Amino acid sequence: MTKNVRVRFAPSPTGPLHIGGVRTALFNYLFAKKHNGTFVLRIEDTDQTRYVEGAEKYIVDALNWCGMPYDEGPTSTALSTSSKSEAFGPYRQSERKHLYKQYADELIASGNAYYAFDTSETLDFHRKDHEAKGKTFIYNWHNRLKLSNSLSLSVEEVKAKLDAGDDYVIRFKSPQDETLHLTDIIRGDIKIDTNVLDDKVLFKSDGMPTYHLANIVDDHLMEITHVIRGEEWLPSLALHYQLYKAFGWDAPEFAHLPLILKPTGKGKLSKRDGDKLGFPVFPLQWTDPKNKEVSRGYKEDGYFPEAMVNFLAFLGWNPGTEQEIFSLEELIEAFNLSRVNKSGARFDPDKTKWFNHHYMQEQDNTILAELFKNSRSELSEIDVNYIAMVVGLIKERATFISDFWELSHFFFQAPSSYDEKASKKAFKDGTKDLMLELVSIINTIEDFSVDTLQTKIKGWITDKEIGFGKVMMPLRLALVGALQGPDVFDIMYMIGENESIKRIEAAIASL
Repeated sequence: MTKNVRVRFAPSPTGPLHIGGVRTALFNYLFAKKHNGTFVLRIEDTDQTRYVEGAEKYIVDALNWCGMPYDEGPTSTALSTSSKSEAFGPYRQSERKHLYKQYADELIASGNAYYAFDTSETLDFHRKDHEAKGKTFIYNWHNRLKLSNSLSLSVEEVKAKLDAGDDYVIRFKSPQDETLHLTDIIRGDIKIDTNVLDDKVLFKSDGMPTYHLANIVDDHLMEITHVIRGEEWLPSLALHYQLYKAFGWDAPEFAHLPLILKPTGKGKLSKRDGDKLGFPVFPLQWTDPKNKEVSRGYKEDGYFPEAMVNFLAFLGWNPGTEQEIFSLEELIEAFNLSRVNKSGARFDPDKTKWFNHHYMQEQDNTILAELFKNSRSELSEIDVNYIAMVVGLIKERATFISDFWELSHFFFQAPSSYDEKASKKAFKDGTKDLMLELVSIINTIEDFSVDTLQTKIKGWITDKEIGFGKVMMPLRLALVGALQGPDVFDIMYMIGENESIKRIEAAIASL
């Protein structure tokens, strides 16, 4: 690419960041880094009535947890604090509101926008009247001269209303009988008949711009080269192209990402689906500041950020190969907008667990041990190096840190009970005598290592010419309390000779 790539992620601080938003941020981040460009975070908070305390910090924390810090943005947590960054700020639209009125006035002066004085009651009447006739009310070329605006009123009437402080909005004047030819990187060429477009409000009576005007002005002033956003903004593309044309500005390139669908493949995955379907839809846990309701997060549910980023990358994109496991650096190298699909991407909760299981195996055992230790009070006094050895034995069967205790509790405490079904299967007539003899064999072992234990005990079983199950099943039951867990000799080595004998004798006495 010949120009310096600049992309932006522009969420509204109205609550927690949905994973659909995280996916949008990720694709922007990958594209920017692929082309040695700049990843900008802009907070679109023009609608102050929907502002939620703590939402902006949540957005920043979520991006950082995912390993995608922004280069330019509204807080000191951004990596870049260069003069170039300052030149494009501020990055909250509420702090830029002094900019927008002049651009709205410029559109009025050029004849591309107009004042509209219609009251909400008047517009509501027209909507209901159209609905009663089976029609949809659209404010545009076919009725604008019948309504109260600066196109239908005289110059004197308009001036009088403005001087009197009457409420007004500024609407874009959509052209009549034209065909727009638009281009989207993902969706190709798009043709739009302007007769079906409405005259969107650009500036509201409260002195704040709507999303459409603020978005275009900010993207232009911040020199955004590529707008990569969700499919839900595709209907706005025609207006945005027309605004760039009206201002005489070069438009950025657009790419509209496919929807993330529910696991059934039907309907968009919403913020409410997580609680309904039993999996998180937010990167981090969120506590609603008003009702204190808590929504689950991937971080708190035990997912690794690398796993989340990896599975999100595959929601709507594929590398064109069989490879599924990608580090962030590999994703940057492989990413290309031309390989993003048009059709919606079905969210698969089981696949997210598959990715997390893989990344579990890649993690350093000591790091996992620290996380495990911090999650269980029972481990507070236990050496983390011992816990790391345990983790190495059991993590292959784990998907989350929260799985560790069930898979390993017997390494830290003796069984308090024995699985009833397993007990009936393992302890038969003669088992007690075999276990007592086994204790004698263990007492003779000087080198209490895994290899020696395996050699001595298996050799004894072979010499007695009995089935291995007659010894190994009750031995496992004695050590674990159930017929589960890693290799019996690994367990014996880890808990030690005295504890192994103690557990065998306890099982004999109990069973």
